[in-house]
Amino acid sequence: MSKPVHWKKWAVGIILGILIIGVIFILLSKKSTKSSQDHPTSSKNEQSSLSVNVISPQSRAWENTINASGQIAAWQEIIISPEISGYRIAKLYVDVGDHVKKGQLLVSLADDSLKADLRKQLATVQEKQVSLQQAQSNYQRAKVIGSGGALSDQKIEEYRIDVASAQASLASAQADLDSSKIKLSQASIYAVDNGVVSSKSAILGNVISSGTELYRLIRQGQLEWRPEVDAKQIGNIKIGQAVNLTLSNGTAMTGVVRTIGPALSTSTGRSTVYVRLNAGAAQSGMFADGKISTGMTTANTIPQTALVQRDGRSYVYVVNADQTVKSIAVQTGRYNQGEVEILSPLASNLRIVQRGGSFLSEGVKVSILPSEQAKERR
Repeated sequence: MSKPVHWKKWAVGIILGILIIGVIFILLSKKSTKSSQDHPTSSKNEQSSLSVNVISPQSRAWENTINASGQIAAWQEIIISPEISGYRIAKLYVDVGDHVKKGQLLVSLADDSLKADLRKQLATVQEKQVSLQQAQSNYQRAKVIGSGGALSDQKIEEYRIDVASAQASLASAQADLDSSKIKLSQASIYAVDNGVVSSKSAILGNVISSGTELYRLIRQGQLEWRPEVDAKQIGNIKIGQAVNLTLSNGTAMTGVVRTIGPALSTSTGRSTVYVRLNAGAAQSGMFADGKISTGMTTANTIPQTALVQRDGRSYVYVVNADQTVKSIAVQTGRYNQGEVEILSPLASNLRIVQRGGSFLSEGVKVSILPSEQAKERR
């Protein structure tokens, strides 16, 4: 009899365990269902309670600039070349990159033959001077003798003509002497103005002809920037306006508009502006981008962070009176230090979402952070 009783106890225990597990499962299922029903409400509340910072458009005094690009070149160039032909280069005194002063000796040509020719011309002048003195002496004696009737007037006239002829010969010899002196002086080639040697073509020992380029100088070391601008921009550019430019190596420089080209290019329809550069690291031939300052204008601005780019257009999100947001397409202009000019008309009291607009959508309800709303934009 004891064995059946033992199995009955086991069966009761198993049934009770199954009942307990079933109750626990039912309770957990109800809790999970309630949690899932509460979740959408929680999400909706979270969505409606998105916090944003808002700003209003601000009026700023911005510098109006014209962007341009162009090469840097010498303000003026000086070509150093000889005026005489057929002489050998004896000495070269400067090289590329040297700074030279006005009147500084740059090149010496072999002048031995020129000095010999000068000595010859000096001797010729002395000879003609003696001939003139002799002719004058003869003429004076002829006049004394002729006054006594010993010489005819014709003979006296011949002596006078001899004097005139000797004077002409002396003048010609003197001119040849002066020419020899000039040629000798031209054997030494000097700088005609201050400058920097930008190129060198001269070769020591080379026999040169007149007009052959020996050196090229940047006059006074002055460089200028030569950007090209559209015809519609020319009217806003004036002589004396400030210019800021950036060289191809990133170096910043400043300058001033020197003059404006009087004619447009027939091929590009653009005009060249000549900008005198202040001292800096620029070199002739460099390319530079720059901005020409044409004065101050008023700009309606907002932070760049308020812009949302979508489908190739710019938008801002505005908070309505019911705390919902809507997007407005805007046209942008200049950018400056984290702000952007808005060309589209915007009311000064608009509440524009300052940042995070890309996470918003039409009609979403937001809450405005009071501390940020009252904070003044700097």
